[in-house]
Amino acid sequence: MMRQYELVDRVRKYNPHADEVLLNRAYVYAMKAHGSQKRASGDPYFSHPLEVAAILTDMKLDDATIVAAVLHDTIEDTSATREEIDQLFGHEIGRLVDGLTKLKKLDLVSKRAEQAENFRKLLLAIADDVRVLLVKLADRLHNMRTLHFVPPDKRARIAQETLDIYAPLAGRMGMQSMRDELENLAFRHLMPEAFAMIVSRLADLRLRNGEIIKRIEQELMNEFAERGITADVSGRQKNPYSVWRKMERKSIAFEQLSDIFGFRVLVKTVEDCYRVLGIVHTKWPMVPGRFKDYISTPKQNDYRSLHTTVVGPGRQRVELQVRTGTMHAIAEHGIAGHALYKDGRAADKDALAQESRAYQWLRRTIELLGEGDSPEEFLEHTKLEMFHDQVFCFTPKGRLIALPRGATPIDFAYAVHTDVGNSAVGAKINGRISPLLSELSNGDEVEIVRAEGQTPPAAWESFVVTGKARAAIRRSTRDAVRAQYAGLGKQIIQRAFERAGKPWSEEALRAALPRLARQSLEDVLAAVGRGEMFSGDVVKAVHPDFVVDRKSLAGPTPAKGESGWFGIKKAASLVFKVPGADQAGSDHAIPIRGLNGDLPVRFAPNGGAVPGDRIVGILTPGEGITIYPIQSPALTAFDDQPERWLDVRWDLDNDRRELFPAQLVVSAVNEPGSLGTIATVIGDAGANIDHIEFRNHSPDFRDVVLDLEVADLKHLNAIVSTLRSKSVVSKVERVNG
Repeated sequence: MMRQYELVDRVRKYNPHADEVLLNRAYVYAMKAHGSQKRASGDPYFSHPLEVAAILTDMKLDDATIVAAVLHDTIEDTSATREEIDQLFGHEIGRLVDGLTKLKKLDLVSKRAEQAENFRKLLLAIADDVRVLLVKLADRLHNMRTLHFVPPDKRARIAQETLDIYAPLAGRMGMQSMRDELENLAFRHLMPEAFAMIVSRLADLRLRNGEIIKRIEQELMNEFAERGITADVSGRQKNPYSVWRKMERKSIAFEQLSDIFGFRVLVKTVEDCYRVLGIVHTKWPMVPGRFKDYISTPKQNDYRSLHTTVVGPGRQRVELQVRTGTMHAIAEHGIAGHALYKDGRAADKDALAQESRAYQWLRRTIELLGEGDSPEEFLEHTKLEMFHDQVFCFTPKGRLIALPRGATPIDFAYAVHTDVGNSAVGAKINGRISPLLSELSNGDEVEIVRAEGQTPPAAWESFVVTGKARAAIRRSTRDAVRAQYAGLGKQIIQRAFERAGKPWSEEALRAALPRLARQSLEDVLAAVGRGEMFSGDVVKAVHPDFVVDRKSLAGPTPAKGESGWFGIKKAASLVFKVPGADQAGSDHAIPIRGLNGDLPVRFAPNGGAVPGDRIVGILTPGEGITIYPIQSPALTAFDDQPERWLDVRWDLDNDRRELFPAQLVVSAVNEPGSLGTIATVIGDAGANIDHIEFRNHSPDFRDVVLDLEVADLKHLNAIVSTLRSKSVVSKVERVNG
């Protein structure tokens, strides 16, 4: 276990002005707080935070980060409190330690929900100060180094979590060396046989190719020296997990891999990077499609380098990475390599956001937390964005947009701005009109075609690959549904006030919100629209003297002593004047425009309803209004629920042709061509067949059940009349739910 003076010495090697008193105080406090606690290995628990601090001293981080590492488990695992940490070490360190503390006593139904909620809390703390992430990754790295002491079931869960979340997060922050080690450690525990096989094959390959690697290194060094370029050339080997991942992704054997070995060239200036590239491409033929310039177009995690592959000495494929020393520091240590963490200085997140593209990405990702998603959705979105390689596309004005591999123009639109995504109706890729679901490629120029008033279809959510797009689509869909319910609720409430003979105003309803236990007017409207709140209760909240009579405020219901469809029809037509053939309708009736209107409407299953039918509405909690024709026998099921009946009427737009559902049962002669005759009649009439089902087969006849889409009752009756005139048709009946 590292001693007190050793910790101080490690920090002072890179920061001579380190606060030795602060470091000593943290060491002593944590040692006393953890006391006799033991790790699974049997070592004193205090050895763990010291090892985490040691990992961070290798990154040359500031005093506050080192102290936070020493204290990072005190609040979670000892009797220490945030207030005590603040008092002894200051608010800055207290905030860092609190950000690293898991939530306690979570009342959640699943381990996944608990993981998601803790991850959400961690990322919120990281957005406030990214040093929380550096300590967390170092903590995870040491836990992974000692994972073999943990029971097997817990070991597998921790390794999978590392592979799913922490390794990709380290990669997104540009911390490639830490990502490699985390991935390899997780790989070793999750697939020990595959890990051992690949490690063995890599060792054999390194033994066989050792001389070739040295020869290529020397030849490259000589070429650069002859042209006056000071360069450091070193051979490197892919790590086991990246080899395994490539074999899996491309479904190839180990022997088919051509880029297990590569060479890194470090030079002094950006100009030297391109000079080296010119020398290499002049001397050896380049492999087409293998050149990438991440200097002019850096990756989103700040990675900058030139990549190329040439056919080098001995006809060997040689993969080269060319970069400066500064680029290499960022490539290896990522966000931890930025100067804002050096020389004891604390992080300035605004300055860091300007300096680091990785931190910009992280903060944009955190913005998803404010969009109303659950922790599990957020975890899903974050994984989506962390796992994908990138493509780089451009707006027509030349703005660079980095997206995950497999992204579509929809993802592109949301990356530009949420409003652009929500109003997107089409796209041009490189000047040509293309489907919104096209997969984008590197270098594509994408122009989004927009339409005001457009809302994204809910189906888009299953096609996009970025968390931002998925969250925005889900939120827009949720808002649209809420707006529909609020619109329905407003109409129900207005009609309830009219029937009660009470004045209606939004101002009066706002004043009554406390009595309804709702925070906003829209909450009340949506609750009534969803069927979660009875309209009479709203009237009473505004007018306390009102006596609620659920039947008087409801829509049409059966007359007393009558039941079934005849009673419903009589009550509806005589008492409430539900509009039918007369489209004038009742002043109290809710206007119905169809499935694409501004209310949550659906039509009765097994029959539907069409304009011209006399209709009633049944309010189903959480589902909106179901429209039934007045003659539907299904309405008897709601005889004893008057509060669910709504007075509705057709309100159609004559300029917009919309089709409505209806169902017919056609008894046809069982001979070839009968179905063709029926389909021709329906097609010639301009109706759609949505579904066909066959029933009651017999040698002579069969019943064909047709789900149709027709314009109105006149349209439907014309189809029925034409079908009955055909010789192959014996009988036609309309189904009424």
